[in-house]
Amino acid sequence: MDTMLFTENMKLADLISANHNLILMLPRLGIPLGFGDRSVARVCHMYDVPVDFFLLVCNVYTFDAYLPKKEMIKSIDMSPLVPYLHASHQYYLRHLPHLGSLIDGMATKVDKRYGNMLRHFFAGYKNEVEEHFDYEERTVFPYIERLIHTPETDDVAPETFHIRDYAEAHGNIEDKLNDLTQIIFKYLPGNVSPEESIDVVFDIFQLSADLNKHALIEDKILVPYVEMLEASRTTNKHTHES
Repeated sequence: MDTMLFTENMKLADLISANHNLILMLPRLGIPLGFGDRSVARVCHMYDVPVDFFLLVCNVYTFDAYLPKKEMIKSIDMSPLVPYLHASHQYYLRHLPHLGSLIDGMATKVDKRYGNMLRHFFAGYKNEVEEHFDYEERTVFPYIERLIHTPETDDVAPETFHIRDYAEAHGNIEDKLNDLTQIIFKYLPGNVSPEESIDVVFDIFQLSADLNKHALIEDKILVPYVEMLEASRTTNKHTHES
């Protein structure tokens, strides 16, 4: 899929209608609700968001088969990318305690062994997510910022560190949410109210879907973009050495 299905002349409200989950990414780019019938280009201009970057993220977020070409990524202003991913992390970290409270409420109404299993599994998942995000915030994002802002002849990281290592190590945290859902389906007793169990499962589905999109943005935009920065730096370094 090479065609950008969303364009800058479309109304932003039409994009949200096509994929209501896009509403989650707006505050991560500093765009509030209340944009009326304004076009994507107009709203992006109002809030100082590069329109090409906005459309790139929207298309990756919406169309799973969409794979942006490296030439396109290279031509786009990527300055909002790391702040966007950081804002996504903050959203997930704020949301996890809410999900934890729902699970804890369910755990108090079931057999103690099952309740403890739910709490233990979620606590392990939450810890893994926090450690993963902490690694990105402390190591990966600063490395990317140094690549962007440091002269290409200067070293920014040990020779052994490359973004592909991160790409191979990251991901799969959304799979743990799917495992949690399966545990609920398999072991949930009938004395838990349907409303309560559906609230928990729906919340897990929504968070898992958004985490999956987050991983796609990292895989399809962040990683190839940083690989290009690394390749350019390596080429220029060898040129200067020769």
